[in-house]
Amino acid sequence: MIRYTTILLCVLLYQSSLAQNLTKSICRIEDGAIIFQINLKLNPEQRAQLAKQYDIDSLVLAKVYEGLTSFTVKNENWTVKKISSQIAELSKSLDTIQKSVVTKNNVLLSLENGDKLPTYTGAEFANYGVNKLELSSVFKYEAGIARFFLPKFKTAQKVYISGSFNGWSTSQNPMHKTDSGWVVKIRLQPGMYYYKFIIDGKWTYDSNNELRIRDGNWSYNSIIFCYNTKFALKGNTNSRKVIVAGSFNNWNIDELRMNKLPDGWELPIFLREGTHAYKFIVDGNWITDPSNKDNRPDGKGNINSFIGIGEECIFNLNGYPFAKKVYLMGNFNAWNQGELMMEKVENGWQLKYALGAGNYEYKFIVDGNKFITDPFNPYKVGSGEFINSFLAFKANHVFTLTKYPNAYDVIVTGSFNNWNRDGYRMVKKDGKWTFPIYLKPGKYTYKFIVDAQWIIDPDNKLWEENEFGTGNSVLWIEP
Repeated sequence: MIRYTTILLCVLLYQSSLAQNLTKSICRIEDGAIIFQINLKLNPEQRAQLAKQYDIDSLVLAKVYEGLTSFTVKNENWTVKKISSQIAELSKSLDTIQKSVVTKNNVLLSLENGDKLPTYTGAEFANYGVNKLELSSVFKYEAGIARFFLPKFKTAQKVYISGSFNGWSTSQNPMHKTDSGWVVKIRLQPGMYYYKFIIDGKWTYDSNNELRIRDGNWSYNSIIFCYNTKFALKGNTNSRKVIVAGSFNNWNIDELRMNKLPDGWELPIFLREGTHAYKFIVDGNWITDPSNKDNRPDGKGNINSFIGIGEECIFNLNGYPFAKKVYLMGNFNAWNQGELMMEKVENGWQLKYALGAGNYEYKFIVDGNKFITDPFNPYKVGSGEFINSFLAFKANHVFTLTKYPNAYDVIVTGSFNNWNRDGYRMVKKDGKWTFPIYLKPGKYTYKFIVDAQWIIDPDNKLWEENEFGTGNSVLWIEP
C-alpha cells in the first residue's frame, strides 16, 4: 500500500537533488495521480532500497517487475505504463488521499480541470466572477479583508476554514464561535478561491453558497470571489432589466444582471487583470457607460466602453512621423485591427494598455497596410510570414543557455507551448541565449532546439525520461 506521508516525501525528493539518485526513479504528482518512474533494470538490492525510500509495498513493486500492466494490492488500484525498455511509470489515483496532506508547499494540481483539487489562488484562473449566496451575510469583502460566516452549528466544538488561500491547511484558520454561528476574517487579494469548512473534523462545503465544483472526492469545493470592480449605471430607474456584457464573458446578453438601487443600477464583480471592453443593455438597448470617458471603436462600426484592471503596459513605436494612423493589435484583443489606435507623441506612437501577467504576441499596423513587428523588441515567435513580437508581461522565469555561443538559431519549447518547434526564439547577447517568459505555478518539461538539434538543458540537473528515451528537462514554478 501507499501511505499519506509518501506523497509529501515524493515531491520533496522530486524537487531536490535526490530526484536523480542511483535508482534513476522519479516520483511526482500529476493530473490527480501519484506517479513513480521505475528503472526496470534494478537488481534486488536496489529494488529494496527503492521500496524503502518511497514507502511502497514490496508486493506492489514485485508485480511491476512481473510485467503486469494493472493490478490491485490491499484495495488500491495500480497502473503500469512502459515508457521504454528500461523505464516504466507506476501510478495510482489520488482520489482517496486526504485533503489535509495536499498543500501548496508540496503538491500542485491543475485548476483547469474542474474535478481536480485546486491549491493556488484563483485570481490567476478566472476571467470574471459574481458570487451567488443564499444569505448575503455568509461572506463580506471590504478593504482586502474577507469575512466568512457559517450559521448555526452551535454544538460544534471546533470549526476551521480550509481552502486555496491557505494551502488547504487543516489548522491555519480557526473560526470563532458567536451567538449565531462561526466567523473568521482573512486578508485576501481580489480573485477566485475554493474553500470548505472542517466541522469537528468533518469536511463540508458551504451550503449557503450556490457556486461549487466537484472536488474529485465525491463531494464539492465552494467557490468565492473577492471583488475588485463595480459596474454602475446612474438613473434608468424606470427600466425593468439592466445587464452588463463585455469581452470578459464573450458578450453574453443574459448572464450578468445588475442590481437595482434607488438611484440606478450596480453589479460588484471580480475581473481578471487586463483591459476589458463592455456595454450596458438597458431593456434590450445597448449603451456605453455614460460615466466612463474611455470609449473606443471596435473596428466593426460599434463603440465600446473600456476598463483597465491592474498595471498598464506602455507600447511604443518610434519613428513614422508622417503616418496618419497607427494601430496596435495582439492576442490580448483577439487581433482586432481597428480597435487600439495609438497616440502620436514626440518620438513616434504610444499606447497605454492594462495587462495581466502573461505571454502576449503583437504587431503594429501603419496606415492600414503595413504590418510590422516591434523593431525595438528582439523577442519574436513564429516563422516565415507569421512572425510576431513577443512580450512576457511580469515575466517570472528566464530560460538561459550558456554553452552554445556560436549557434545560429536557438528555440526553447516545451509543455508550456505544446512543444511548438517554431515558437519561442531565444536571443543571444554576450554569448548567452535567453528567453523571458511568464508561467503559472506548476511543473513544466522543456528542451532547447540548437540549430535543429534537440537537447536537454545542460545547466539543469532536474530531468525525466520521455517516450523517445531522450529525456526532458523539468522546471517547477512555485506560487
